[in-house]
Amino acid sequence: MEIIHFDTPMLISAIIMAITFIGIFTEGLHGFHRTKFALLGAILMIIFGQFYGFYSPEKALHAIDWNVVLLLGSMMTIVAIMIPTGGFQMIAYKVAAYSRGHLFLLMFLMGTAVTVISLLLDNVTTVVIFGPLIILISQALKINPIPYLLAAALLSDTGGVATLVGDPPNLMIGSAAHIDFNTFLMHMGGIVFAAWLTIILALKFLFKKELAIVPALSDFTNKGPLKDPKTWKASLLVLGIMVILFMIHHALGWDAWMVSTLGFTILLFIAPQIDLDNTFAKVEITLLTFFISLFVVVGGVENSHFLQYLGSFILPFVQEDLLTSAIILMWLAAILSAMIDNIPFTAAMVPILLGLETQGVNITPLWWSLAIGVGMGGNGTHLGSTANVYIVTISERMAKENNDPSLAITPGLWFKKGTPAMLLTLSVSTLLMWIFFDFFSAPITH
Repeated sequence: MEIIHFDTPMLISAIIMAITFIGIFTEGLHGFHRTKFALLGAILMIIFGQFYGFYSPEKALHAIDWNVVLLLGSMMTIVAIMIPTGGFQMIAYKVAAYSRGHLFLLMFLMGTAVTVISLLLDNVTTVVIFGPLIILISQALKINPIPYLLAAALLSDTGGVATLVGDPPNLMIGSAAHIDFNTFLMHMGGIVFAAWLTIILALKFLFKKELAIVPALSDFTNKGPLKDPKTWKASLLVLGIMVILFMIHHALGWDAWMVSTLGFTILLFIAPQIDLDNTFAKVEITLLTFFISLFVVVGGVENSHFLQYLGSFILPFVQEDLLTSAIILMWLAAILSAMIDNIPFTAAMVPILLGLETQGVNITPLWWSLAIGVGMGGNGTHLGSTANVYIVTISERMAKENNDPSLAITPGLWFKKGTPAMLLTLSVSTLLMWIFFDFFSAPITH
């Protein structure tokens, strides 16, 4: 194996990446949004990279994974079209009506709806839709909304792990490893189902007292009518077409972004009344800018060969015991994703794994371990994923409006309820990885 020596370009790129990531992870302390630090890091990486001869504006453009950016942007736009139709509200109220006052059944049905929607829409979008609806339903039933809000966050994070488009880190992993929609679902579907079942049962035990309460009866049958049935039905049709195309996109020779962009374009023509200006205004440009900037930063570190240098220290361990390495990566990714945002961690790990692949290592099980770890790990703390942060924020707002501190999801409460759920799902995932390791380590066919 070629010996890699540490040099000045590696040091410069490592310092810029460290400053960028520290700025991103401490946004709550200094008040600057993480995207601002990502942009600063990207600009510094290009300028210093050009000066020291390891990076350039052209290389920076090449480092951006446009498959991830365009896929995420198209899915965001489709969601922005669907939310005002009232379709998601209708689903939530039908679930509440069907539960007929049985609180665990309500949690089970609401959690199932959140999980299923998280398979196609990212978990942040799912909780943005369902969070306020859970509060409305809880107020109507005169019950504490905390168990259901926590369930929505935990199950949206978990459901998103199952598919290529369910969670931003999955897009990054799938794009880098050339994993198609079917292959991703085939490998992650079973583990996610087991994890979903584990969380549901854990929540039943963790919220035993709250779920035993007899709620006030409330009629939800006529609530949540569709505001725009035509656009809702058109959206469902397009999503159905997209699911089919996602399943065959590899055979068509398409990347996943092509499917989402085609779906979005079809929707614009079968629901022509859509206001494009209003729709595009709701797309999270900040998140897309964050992604683009991160790709530029990590691209600079990769071009300086610093990640290859780090990979040379990991290589002996992976070569010695691939199963243990896969399980360690899963837990390490989960613990770090519980403490910090999983997107920058994934962005840094992807090139390291690709570097190991060039050394002849079978990194296939490490891709799956990374996806499981960053996905399930988000459940560990209230800061583990953007979905969690949103749920905590609306619970704090509700507590303030009602002058009742017990309605807020505190870090301590999350530690008592969310962290056990993460540890249980990781334990189940580890067991399944160990039992079916031959399946997870089989090379991905391109």
